[in-house]
Amino acid sequence: MALTPMMQQYLEVKEKNKECILFFRLGDFYEMFFEDAEIASRELELVLTGRDCGLEKRAPMCGIPYHASSSYINKLVTKGYKVAICEQLEDPSEAKGIVRRDVIKIITPGTYSDSSFLEDTRNNYLMSLYIESDNAALCFADVSTGDFQCTLVKHEISNILDEISKFLPKEIILVEGIPDRLLNSITERFSILITKTDKKYFIADALENLKTQFKDCSIEGFDSILQKGANGLLKYIMETQKIVLSHINQISFYNSYDYLSIDINSRRNLEITETLKDKSKKGSLLWVLDKTNTAMGARLLRKWLEQPLIKKDKIVDRLDAIEEIMNNYQLYEDLKLNLKDIYDIERLVGKISSKSVNAKELLALKASIEKIPRIKELLSNFKSNLLKGIYHNLDCLQDVYEVIHKSIIENPSFSIKEGGIIKNGYNEEIDELRRAKTNGREWIASLEHQERDVTGIKSLKVGYNKVFGYYIEVTKSNFGSIPENRYIRKQTLANCERYITPELKEIEEKVLGAQEKLIELEYSVFVEIRDLVEKQIDRMQNSAKLISEVDCLCSLALVAKENNYCKPEIKAEGELVIIEGRHPIVEKVIPRNSFVANDTHLDNESKQLILITGPNMAGKSTYMRQVALINILAQIGSFVPAKKASIAICDKIFTRIGASDDLAGGKSTFMVEMWEVSNILKNATKNSLIILDEVGRGTSTYDGLSIAWSVIEYICSNEKIKCKTLFATHYHELTSLEGKINGVKNYSVAVKKVQNDIVFLRKIIEGGADESYGIEVAKLAGIPEEVTNRAKEILHTLESKGKKYEDSKEASIQNFVEEPKQKVENTKNSKKTIKQVGFIDIEKENILNELQAIDILNMTPMEGFNKLYDIIKRVKSL
Repeated sequence: MALTPMMQQYLEVKEKNKECILFFRLGDFYEMFFEDAEIASRELELVLTGRDCGLEKRAPMCGIPYHASSSYINKLVTKGYKVAICEQLEDPSEAKGIVRRDVIKIITPGTYSDSSFLEDTRNNYLMSLYIESDNAALCFADVSTGDFQCTLVKHEISNILDEISKFLPKEIILVEGIPDRLLNSITERFSILITKTDKKYFIADALENLKTQFKDCSIEGFDSILQKGANGLLKYIMETQKIVLSHINQISFYNSYDYLSIDINSRRNLEITETLKDKSKKGSLLWVLDKTNTAMGARLLRKWLEQPLIKKDKIVDRLDAIEEIMNNYQLYEDLKLNLKDIYDIERLVGKISSKSVNAKELLALKASIEKIPRIKELLSNFKSNLLKGIYHNLDCLQDVYEVIHKSIIENPSFSIKEGGIIKNGYNEEIDELRRAKTNGREWIASLEHQERDVTGIKSLKVGYNKVFGYYIEVTKSNFGSIPENRYIRKQTLANCERYITPELKEIEEKVLGAQEKLIELEYSVFVEIRDLVEKQIDRMQNSAKLISEVDCLCSLALVAKENNYCKPEIKAEGELVIIEGRHPIVEKVIPRNSFVANDTHLDNESKQLILITGPNMAGKSTYMRQVALINILAQIGSFVPAKKASIAICDKIFTRIGASDDLAGGKSTFMVEMWEVSNILKNATKNSLIILDEVGRGTSTYDGLSIAWSVIEYICSNEKIKCKTLFATHYHELTSLEGKINGVKNYSVAVKKVQNDIVFLRKIIEGGADESYGIEVAKLAGIPEEVTNRAKEILHTLESKGKKYEDSKEASIQNFVEEPKQKVENTKNSKKTIKQVGFIDIEKENILNELQAIDILNMTPMEGFNKLYDIIKRVKSL
């Protein structure tokens, strides 16, 4: 059996778009067949039917109305599918044989640009990854806004993951054969559609393609690897969208070292743009800061948080602008009032470029532009550098406003192919056709009264349908009243006859002809208007960016005013001083004014590493996170939650907080912890800020203590690091490091004991904690009283047994950290050392000999602890 012509055509188109679900246009429906139909019916909850296709079995089939396709496409794309839209390329009534069809657009998760379904507050990024030698080019584009930027990093998995975490793209284009370790790392951490292609795809005609698209950019200055990466991304966009997009006209290069580096784990731990638990915005730092009035401002604020600044001048400019807005509250209120009426200009411009904008959206653009002159007038009152610069560069776009205002009616039809969109007086031919249509309809409307008077038939009426056009209808009971030869019979029905007259058909032709011509002409004129507006895309994009910046500054000013933030002093280097600092997120979710503020003083000398002890639940993690978040806030140019703050600019922020595992990757909780600590120690610099919480807790006590101790030593003694660090721990033994390792200072969380209960005071004070209060915390968590009481008995027993060597343990710690000035010279001195260790009652000769043979000066802290632990176990067994 042979396939039907239509099914042959379908399979030919499908062959070219194998990776897509093909929406095949048949009349008023998009139909899907075979495997596509099975997938679509399952994902979209459609009824699966069948169609004769020339084969023995019917082809599985399902369909959707073409005019309702947007919501179905959104569902498929959101689930990670690609959709190819196959349209009829000619009028079926004029086609000879089968109607020509082809794919006019491919919609993928990364190229999706329907603003009706996109989240307003975040970009929808598509990314390309191209690796050559030791470098990796990462390029990101948002088809809906025209944003196109790229960077070059060292080919290391951590670098690539860190950049991906900033943008969170929905789709990545990469070269086939990428290392499995890198590919697995990406897919394990991100929900991203991976599209693989040949290396030649990136290389072919790279420079020429980029120069054609980005005419005003110096493409020649880009590294060749960047050119190839950007070329692959651009080609993919063009091949899926099937048109040249004029709003993608600027390509920008950024260096990751130009911004505060926050690695992927730190972004997650600090909950900067989404919460750790459920990935929601509410409960994140962005949630606290986002009081923006426009979608464009919301997206820009997210970018600011993803890429805090490290250049002092830019930070200070933002701070000065925010301060000036706060001090001019009436101007702020006026700015806010006008910003609220501005639509998403960036995405409207994207729709104009992709030829998908309708008349209502052009009116939204007009309404937005209408507010710009007032915004510019308000900006003229400010004196700060940043706001003055925005004022001078803001284009009011009055010519664009006038084009739309003169041409588009105030309440146009939704579809641009149904007429009713062009104003009277804009185009003379449109006006004439409208008059012809109106006059003809008026004549037809009066015809009914005229014929009733002539015939005397009161029930006579004039009607219309698409098959016969206009007609005169007379019921059977009135046939005898029709004047002879007045009407021409057209149709006989059960209870009536339908007639026409030569005059009626003549007017009908004029009316219906005028209507068709009017629709076609209005569409043609609309396209001309759209093309006129499109020529000003550069200017509209520039104004949109400036308005976004004003919106962000206003948002930060409002947050600072409402929450009593202070303007931080920004220094290129030096101390980090925070007076009465608060956690910006926590203070918003607890009763007002109940947050306990704390001071922080860190430097690179005497207070380089703050060692924080205290019980669980007392607030150590909250305190450390708030220091990191205050630093980030200051470096985006925001006021900070504190009474006073002096911030030394960081180049990198690292956090190791909380327990997590990677079972799929074969990594336990402790392994993940060590991997994160390793990353910190390898990449931190003197200008970094490190937050470490409970390092070593995932293994045995002595192993964990040894690791924590060694990490502290490394951070404080390695000349490449020696950076500001907050280090929380339950290992009280580490408090003896103060005074022994330069830069270590002990702090703890104040706790008040009331009878058998404890009260967390949430205050960070100098000095180490004397107890862990673990059982009390367990009691607070709801552990049954009989369990906590028994735990106290066990603890008492263990403490009494441990008393025999507790003093010796302290002495051994002192012995490790006090580096002797000279080696032990004789056995007598060695016996003194043995006494310091505290095993004076041990009589076993072999243990004594072993102790005397220990060369303590050539042991690392970890080796020393392991040896000590082994000896203690042997002694206890005696």
